[in-house]
Amino acid sequence: MHLPSPAADNRLAVLTAVRSLKMARSAHAYVRGNTAKFYEWLAASPAARRVPVGPPVWICGDCHLGNLGPITDGDGSLAIQIRDLDQAVIGNPAHDLIRLGLSLATAARGSDLPGVATARMIEQMVEGYAAAMRDPERGDAGPEPDAVRSVRRRAHARRWRHLARERLDTTEPKIPFGKKFWRLEQAEHDAIRAVFEEPAVASLVLSLDHKDAERRLRVVDAAYWMKGCSSLGLLRFAALVGLQNVKGRSDYALIDMKEAVAPIAPAARGAKMPADNAERVVTAARALSPHLGDRMMPVHMLDRSLFIRELAPQDLKLEVGQFSERQAAKAAHYLAFVVGKAHARQMDDATRKDWSRMLEADRRSAIDAPSWLWESVVSLAGSHEAGYLNHCREYAIGASQAA
Repeated sequence: MHLPSPAADNRLAVLTAVRSLKMARSAHAYVRGNTAKFYEWLAASPAARRVPVGPPVWICGDCHLGNLGPITDGDGSLAIQIRDLDQAVIGNPAHDLIRLGLSLATAARGSDLPGVATARMIEQMVEGYAAAMRDPERGDAGPEPDAVRSVRRRAHARRWRHLARERLDTTEPKIPFGKKFWRLEQAEHDAIRAVFEEPAVASLVLSLDHKDAERRLRVVDAAYWMKGCSSLGLLRFAALVGLQNVKGRSDYALIDMKEAVAPIAPAARGAKMPADNAERVVTAARALSPHLGDRMMPVHMLDRSLFIRELAPQDLKLEVGQFSERQAAKAAHYLAFVVGKAHARQMDDATRKDWSRMLEADRRSAIDAPSWLWESVVSLAGSHEAGYLNHCREYAIGASQAA
């Protein structure tokens, strides 16, 4: 039995309620879903004035654990890279370090680790990031943590049927309407079909298949997709596309179509970025996560700017359940190396050395990490914990009044 799909003009109310529920589920979910508060509280924190201004490069802008994971290049190669670039700007790389540090600290608290474990994580973050700055191509990422090894193994073993069961709850070539997927208005249907009739879009999707240059592309099914957290409320569609060969046989691709809007993350003064937000996201992806960026394209439909990407079976989110103290330190080193590599590939040798010296200059506190990084993470952890509890209180009051 399918749940009824809300009408287009009622979607926002449903999405807002779902976002509030998701953010009430855990402190880590609140951190992931609240980019705006992160930058607001960072600006107000005592350490804000001492955060160094690094070289202006593309940064993730929302660099938490859930935005890292294995990504395929479409040719069989897998790499752990940044997997969500909605907030990406040419900005201060220190902001990605602080955001990652906060996410790791929140995960450590969720695993009931002692405060000293968080201090060691921040130290290992700095070590991993510094290793990437020294040599982004051959530097030592450190031992692969269990969470990364596990998700990498899963990714290597996945095929289309796994993606279909996970995303669509079926291996049939259709999108089931219900909780996650909602029926479209006719204008939305028409706009999606028109997008895939564009030669550049069809060429991109067919090029990812690697099987038959003579294949034809057709939209088999499409739906509004209730997905994500901080992006809930923006347009988001799923399109199931058939890739039909000359004999009439089809393979399928699941395409994510997501609205891009102005970023919350602060850009560097004078930064020259694409004015179109979807072009900004795709350009950032090509700089930070080439495995992903080369599979993306900006499009326009319904007077909005969206970007599209094929969802590959191997693309997975890094899921961190319970950390041990040792694994927490390993994860911090390894993931900071991933972020550092994404930043470093945009810098020349001299810029990397200058930025490394800036990071080393403030390592004089009780822990072996820049004091501005440690103080920023501590301040933000407190602000987010208070914000999370207030959010839960407001959510509970709203739920009781609605009952």
